[in-house]
Amino acid sequence: MDIHEEKTASGGRYFTNVDGHEAEMTYSRASANLVIIDHTGVPDALRGKGVGQALAEHAVEAAREGGWKIIPLCPFFKALSIRHGEWQDVLQ
Repeated sequence: MDIHEEKTASGGRYFTNVDGHEAEMTYSRASANLVIIDHTGVPDALRGKGVGQALAEHAVEAAREGGWKIIPLCPFFKALSIRHGEWQDVLQ
């Protein structure tokens, strides 16, 4: 699954298109070293296919590569972060 990023002045989003449907995870940049994951949107047609999980994993890897921390405000991302102890290094 190809995941892309769109950046804006105050944040951005990770997104992918699967079977003609777009899913996204949005974030706000609180500082150069801190992002807030604030929303995950996965259409009903893609639920249960691991698309949200893939977006979350991409965000975690981006944080590791970029050297920043994540504040998980999005309920979906927050629930995943509780289940994935190996993500604790990037969570604030």
